[in-house]
Amino acid sequence: MANTPYPQSYYAASANPVPPRPALQGEVETDVCIIGAGYTGLSSALFLLENGFKVSIVEAAKVGFGASGRNGGQIVNSYSRDIDVIERTVGPKQAQLLGHMAFEGGRIIRERVAKYNIQCDLKDGGVFAALTSKQMGHLESQKRLWERFGHNQLELMDQKRIREVVACDSYIGGMLDMSGGHIHPLNLALGEAAAVESLGGIIYEQTPAVGIERGANPVVHTPQGKVRAKFIIVAGNAYLGNLVPELAAKSMPCGTQVITTEPLGEELARTLLPQDYCVEDCNYLLDYYRLTSDKRLIFGGGVVYGARDPANIEAIIRPKMLKAFPQLKNVKIDYAWTGNFLLTLSRLPQVGRIGDNIYYSQGCSGHGVTYTHLAGKVLAEALRGQAERFDAFAGLPHYPFPGGQMLRVPFSAIGAWYYSLRDRLGF
Repeated sequence: MANTPYPQSYYAASANPVPPRPALQGEVETDVCIIGAGYTGLSSALFLLENGFKVSIVEAAKVGFGASGRNGGQIVNSYSRDIDVIERTVGPKQAQLLGHMAFEGGRIIRERVAKYNIQCDLKDGGVFAALTSKQMGHLESQKRLWERFGHNQLELMDQKRIREVVACDSYIGGMLDMSGGHIHPLNLALGEAAAVESLGGIIYEQTPAVGIERGANPVVHTPQGKVRAKFIIVAGNAYLGNLVPELAAKSMPCGTQVITTEPLGEELARTLLPQDYCVEDCNYLLDYYRLTSDKRLIFGGGVVYGARDPANIEAIIRPKMLKAFPQLKNVKIDYAWTGNFLLTLSRLPQVGRIGDNIYYSQGCSGHGVTYTHLAGKVLAEALRGQAERFDAFAGLPHYPFPGGQMLRVPFSAIGAWYYSLRDRLGF
């Protein structure tokens, strides 16, 4: 049977040791079968196990193999479309509920890290960096919006203040969110998996779901076994493939690229990011970066629609890094990789139920680290019969990409080109 290893990323190279997790052989029964051992699946499993459910997870590769173990490692609040857009779309009542949930994911991460003693280099503080006066105006509005929903750990920064936290001359200001922050994302997933197992949950690695038998007692089929369950949670996101065709029709995998430098040393690292905050700029196709615990710079950006792997990731991302930090021109790049996230046309997550017993959450659209942890709690609540928050997400409207799957990539690329041109021209 094929063995799918982690990509050659910095995260895989610096991952905490883990026990072997064999593939499923034969037939098992459980209360809930979860497809995917990324953040959505692991968060769902933890909340369910803490509430007395019997849980089994089937994972096509390894824990955190997909976006959960490859992302920029930034804890960013809210959704890819902010609460004001949601409010205009669905009205104030539903937006109120979704707005108060927008800051819950980061709290869940910190609770998990503390409760289960997860070693994932958690640091507080995230910066949104403005390159234009229009972007600065957006941050001022965003601060007012978030404070309306009770989120008060925010500080607007002028040009002088932002230079104190990031040594980049391009920014005219920004906003600091002290409830944001950063983590080693793969080690967070591995720690959550260990917590799942400590509560009696079972994780089968190298066990892709190859079919779902729907009905009153659904069955997940794998190459060498099957899982009979009362409920199924589909949590594959960008790595789900066409397992559930009705989900694939309304989403598109996209790739983002990440590089990691050689260790910079304490002195150089401190000059770049003196408070060790993470940073993302306010462009539509944004750049993001942070320091690791061993003082490397992780820098990511760019989007490849349709999730193809670029031939030379360093050639794409290194110029972006040098534009922000020209002082790194002689620094070596030790790691470069790509990872896929799932984009929806609305850029809002898709949550719902197929029949009576198959639940799903997907399409974080680039805001997955925090949202997926909230999603696990919301899905677990729904399985326990508390569906108000689940219904708030499930009620968000979603549409297929124009032209179907064949044309979704070129249409999305044209849209991204338009917005990136607006970013460059400053309007």
